[in-house]
Amino acid sequence: MQADGKGVDGGVLPDANGKEATTPVDQTEGPKWQRPRISRKSLMKCCLVKWIIASAAPQGPDSGDCDLELSMVRHQPEGLEELQAQTQFTRKELQSLYRGFKNECPSGLVDEETFKTIYSQFFPQGDATTYAHFLFNAFDMERNGSIRFEDFVLGLSVLLRGSVTDKLRWAFNLYDINKDGHVTKEEMLAIMTSIYDMMGRYTSPSVRDETPIEHVERFFQKMDRNRDGVVTIDEFIETCQKDEDIMASMQLFENVI
Repeated sequence: MQADGKGVDGGVLPDANGKEATTPVDQTEGPKWQRPRISRKSLMKCCLVKWIIASAAPQGPDSGDCDLELSMVRHQPEGLEELQAQTQFTRKELQSLYRGFKNECPSGLVDEETFKTIYSQFFPQGDATTYAHFLFNAFDMERNGSIRFEDFVLGLSVLLRGSVTDKLRWAFNLYDINKDGHVTKEEMLAIMTSIYDMMGRYTSPSVRDETPIEHVERFFQKMDRNRDGVVTIDEFIETCQKDEDIMASMQLFENVI
């Protein structure tokens, strides 16, 4: 985060209403979309960030922090400088994130049950189990049942500070449940249903049971351009960037990371 608040930020969308912001358009991402802006408020909207920040014990001045305190965990993350170069987090942000991560996961690794615990805390009126499972698998790129701190912050950096295309690539990976490079209608419906199960019970107005199906039917018809029954990453990104209705609906995704 820069001191003047400039930079890129975490939403898939310009704003919650689908309106374009007044910041300059990033031509590399397509004519309609621009890089959102960094703010602490938007950073703290992220459930995973709130979880680890809340777990961080009070510390002394920055000078007392030593390169993520690498010697205090069994799994040692990459050096602070390397992580700072690979992400869009500042040194202070990385130190704070790691502090909370270490407190919650002393081994240096986070497992699926931890994800389920996190989301059950933030969405107590819904059932977060299935969504937490899917989200964990999206972070667990090595498919070994655990997530290192490096993987954790690299994913968060994309979701919170990445370009629109970067976020859409990450979203595609989430929807691609079996990781075969294609998204089926069934996979998309499974993710969408899990999100509504987690948070739909206390939305206003209340969500009808058929709402996830209606959303998926509408999205899939637009995305599956060659009508082969699957959506490729190119179809997914191109359609999302050109369709403001889809991007507006994906605001829901931003609110549950």
